[in-house]
Amino acid sequence: MKNRLIPVLAAGAGVVALLIGGNSAFAAGGADLAQKNGCMACHSIDKKVLGPAYKDVAKKYKGNADAVAMLSKKIKDGSTGVWGAIPMPPNGPRVSDADIKVLAEWVLASN
Repeated sequence: MKNRLIPVLAAGAGVVALLIGGNSAFAAGGADLAQKNGCMACHSIDKKVLGPAYKDVAKKYKGNADAVAMLSKKIKDGSTGVWGAIPMPPNGPRVSDADIKVLAEWVLASN
């Protein structure tokens, strides 16, 4: 009887993990992309480095329906003057459009 409960308990634990951590794969994917593409050299999630903290970017664009497209364009083409005098170089030549979109969505969710 005890051995029959193990698969049921394991399946239940898996469902709970999916419900609790539904965005964990998304968060890990965004964090991995940011690390892999050198974004973390100039940015941090919660404090300004050379560029703004991601939580500050998320706060600035919260409620903006065009935020993902706008931030994707800034990541791809570069940006200057929005957060100070230090320009953000373009990342489009070396980062795919799909990865740029994931990065933009992840940054905007960093609240």
